[in-house]
This record gives sequence, C-alpha cells and structure tokens, in this order.
Amino acid sequence: MVNTVMDRIHEMFNNKRLRYVLLKSRYPIFLIAVIILILNIKPAWFAIGCIVAFFGELIQLWCFASLDKNKMLAIKGPYMLMRNPMYIGRFFLLLGVLLLAGNGWILFVFSVGYYFYMVNRVKREEAKLQPLFGESYRKYCQKVNRFVPSFKDVDWGSLWFFRWNLLLKNNGHWNFIAVFVCFFIFYFFTFIYSRS
Repeated sequence: MVNTVMDRIHEMFNNKRLRYVLLKSRYPIFLIAVIILILNIKPAWFAIGCIVAFFGELIQLWCFASLDKNKMLAIKGPYMLMRNPMYIGRFFLLLGVLLLAGNGWILFVFSVGYYFYMVNRVKREEAKLQPLFGESYRKYCQKVNRFVPSFKDVDWGSLWFFRWNLLLKNNGHWNFIAVFVCFFIFYFFTFIYSRS
C-alpha cells in the first residue's frame, strides 16, 4: 500500500505533461502565491524568515559561481560537499519565504512536496549527466553524496571556489536582485503600508 502511494506520487512528479503545464504557468502561480503570502505575513516571523531565505540564497549564489553548465563537471565549491547544493539552497530560500506566514502546516506540505520534486528532478538530471561526463561523473557520484554534505576528503582550497564570471553567466546577479526585491516588497507591505 505505502509503496503504491509512493510510486503514484513519483509518477506525478515525473509526468511530462504536468511538468510542462507548471513550467508554462509558473509566473502567474508565483504572482498569486506572493499576493497570498503578503496578505498572511506575520511580522514576528519576518526576521527568521529573512535569515533562512538569505542563507539559501547565499548557497545558490555560490553554486552559480561554481557551475559551468554542461561544459565541465562541477566538482569545486559547494559541489565538493554534495552533488546538488543548488536544490538545498533553493529549499532554504523558499522555506524562509514561507516562514513569513508562520504556519507549520504550510511548511510541512512544502517540505514534503519539495522532497518529491527534488528527488525526481535530480534523478532525471543524473540520467543526462552520466552520458555527458561518463566515468568522471560515475566516480564523482561514488565519492560525493547527493544531498547530505560531507567534509570527508575535502580540498579546502577548492572548496572556496567562486568565479564572478560564472555567477554572471548563470544569472546569479538577477537571482539575487529578484530575492532582494521580493523581500523589500514583503517588508514594505508588512511594516510600512500596513501602518499607514
């Protein structure tokens, strides 16, 4: 019974048509979610939400500055600690945003949904990366965990890898600006507009 339910959930997260529809409608969904969130922000949760979100954003920026997508295998920077740090950073970013509402059920549903999204997306990506990078990718997968960071055998010099040109190439600057603007809007509606 449990395996059947889990299989169905994984099938849903791998459904090409559903993924296509969600991809095409992501901007209206995002806008509606932001409006709903603005109406439900709890000021007492603002600081902790901001800290968690910007922690996640820092991880994402580090990933953007360490990744030359589909050209070289990313094995420096945060990719030394785990194979998929971008998804972990995105998890904390979104978790911080949702913390603003101060609702445990929203956080629980998000965490479960994000788990299924992340696991299934990473499996699809790994299937593409294996033929692209071959044996070096296979060895990398044996050495580095998917999601749980490990400091075993870390080359500390390579760990602090950060290239501004890669950050800009991967649009990390636009990502940061978008997050900053969103939090400015959240702050404005929570602490300025609501008092006028």
